[in-house]
Formats: sequence, C-alpha cells, structure tokens
Amino acid sequence: MSEWTDRVAALVAAHDPATTDRAAFLRARFDAGLAWVHFPEGLGGLAAPREAQREVDAALSAAGAPDNDPRRIGIGLGMAAPTILAHGTADQRRRFLRPLWTGEEVWCQLFSEPGAGSDLAALATRARRDGDDWVVTGQKVWTSSAHNARWAILLGRTDPDVPKHAGLTYFVCDMTAPGVDVRPLRQITGEAEFNEVFLSEVRVPDTDRLGDVGDGWRVARTTLMNERVAIGGRPVPREGGMVGVVARTWRDNPDRRTPDLHDRLVALWVRAEALRLAGIRLRTGSPGPEGSAMKLAFAGIAQALSGLEVELLAEDGLRYDDWTERRPAHVDYLGRGAGYRYLRAKGNSIEGGTSEILRTIIAERVLGLPAEPRADKDLPWKDLPR
Repeated sequence: MSEWTDRVAALVAAHDPATTDRAAFLRARFDAGLAWVHFPEGLGGLAAPREAQREVDAALSAAGAPDNDPRRIGIGLGMAAPTILAHGTADQRRRFLRPLWTGEEVWCQLFSEPGAGSDLAALATRARRDGDDWVVTGQKVWTSSAHNARWAILLGRTDPDVPKHAGLTYFVCDMTAPGVDVRPLRQITGEAEFNEVFLSEVRVPDTDRLGDVGDGWRVARTTLMNERVAIGGRPVPREGGMVGVVARTWRDNPDRRTPDLHDRLVALWVRAEALRLAGIRLRTGSPGPEGSAMKLAFAGIAQALSGLEVELLAEDGLRYDDWTERRPAHVDYLGRGAGYRYLRAKGNSIEGGTSEILRTIIAERVLGLPAEPRADKDLPWKDLPR
C-alpha cells in the first residue's frame, strides 16, 4: 500500500461510506486533504504531486465512496477554485473552497457580455466604490449554471479612464443579493442551460474582491487558462467521452459501416487519444497559454465526432429525443441522443474562448509569432467606439 491508499483507508475506516451521510463524507474527505491533493494542507490538499490524485480517486471509488458530482460543479472546480487559491486572501480561501468542493455551493462565471465576448476586456459592467462596498451595474450573458449558483466570479470595470485591460477588477458576487436577475436563454437544443444575468445596483463587499483594484485582467487570465484546460483536458478513460459513444455506435451498426466512415472514425479516435494523453501531461502543472490548444482541439474533435455519429445512424440520427425547455444543472452529452450531441457540439467552438481567439493566443503566446496590431491598446476605455 502507498501513502495515498493508507490515507484513503483511514478516511473510510473513520467514515464508512455505506453509513455516513454523503455531505458529511465529502466534508471529511476535504478535511483529510484528499479532495485535491495538490492544494495546500488545510484547504483540501496535502501539497502533494497532482499525479497522486488518480490513485486517491481510484481507491475511494473502489471503497464505494461518493464523488462530489463534478459535472454539476465544474465551474467552481475548474475556474473559481484555482483563481481563489492563486489570488484570494486566507479568509477567502477558508470561506469558499470547502463548500465549493463538496458541492454545497454552486458557482457560475459572470464574464461575457452582449458587447464583450471574444474581446472580454471591452466589458462595460461598472463597479463603483461606495464606502466598504462596490455597487455593480451591468449585463452578463451565456452564464452557465447561473440559475443554480450561490456564488459567481465577476469581472467589472472600476476605471473607465484607463486602457481597457487596466481598468478591470475581479470580485466574488453573491447570486442571492438584491439586484441580481437571472433569465434563461433557450438554445438550439431546446434547453436553457445558459442564462443572461442583469445586475442592478448590486452591492459587493470589498472583502469579496479578489486581487488588487485594477488588477482584474491578471486575475481573470488565471480563470481563463484553467477554464480552457477544464473544458478541453478533463480526465477521461481511454475511449471515454464522445469518441467512446461513436465507437459503440459503430460496433452496434455493422450494416451501416462504409470504408469512408471507418477511416474517419479511426483518424478521430487517434486524435482523441492524443488529446487525452496531452491532457494528462498538462494536469501535472499550472495551466498556461498552451491550454488554449487543448480546448481548440477538443472543440474540433467533438464537432467532427458528433457529425460522424449522425451520418452513421442515417435517418435515425435525425431523430431528436426531447425539445423540452429544460434548465439542466450541467451539459449531458452522453445521456442524450445523437441529435442533441450534434446540435450542442456547435457551441464548443464558442464557449470558453472562440476558436479564432484561441488560435491567436497559440500563435502569439505559444509559438511566439508577431502579435496582431491593436489600435486600442493605449486608448482609455471610455474613448473606444462601441
């Protein structure tokens, strides 16, 4: 037995998963440092190598321990938590990380706006200082999980008189505060997993600010780099995720196979496996701009696989299982039909950074190619055309 399996055995002995309340077990796991082992001690981790997490997770699964439903709380786990760890105060880390990891508090991301999506730094949501609070007014859009969220990571403009990247500040926003209005956005799938959020004079205590005033863009980059790895490099087993679904469809429909579909499936299987292995390598360190390549590759593979699945199923691939305007807690790619996967995958090249923007990041910050000309770089935000 290793150190990690010994720790798991001790946790299970003290908190039998068969008889311990699920929430109580997850809290105990966090307190034992087995939530995310690479985090510091006292914050759900043991300051251990990231690779140890796979052994911990496997041992807990074998013991019948519950997980924290990571798909439901993916924004908290993949975006909010690493940002709070990197830029939060000691009090903020203690307050937010435990209920975030256990799933007792769901998080969402208030970044994109109707006029600031790919050009996020152009956002117009204002945050005005008023004593010990900030008063926030604006509109956010494409906010996943806002209808279930208790907290949000929020980027607002605190100084319109400086260039756009310099006038931003990063906050934690209480989604139950007066002035927060969440409205569903129905998608091409029929669901409303996304929302638009209107903020009307919402008061945010200065104690819920992450990082310095005006340093929001630097803090937001931590979120964005982690977001892209969380979307494109999430851990899956070999032939897991979308490629596994399409491979099973191929095996179950021998009468619909053609040489062309076979060659395309094999090529996509190889690409998916290369992406999976690259994700394992990336998860051994802090995400950087190279995470954009993971998310870019994921979007292309998912869209190609979903299209191949519809072709393979022929007329059956055109059937749609449910047009109900549901408000799901997370995207259920594998639990729905081929038609849903085909439609939902269209958003993969937009959410979490458009593929066009990611190509620019890869070109400039990974490959070191000359930067695109930016005429607005030194202009005050208030003077930019909108």
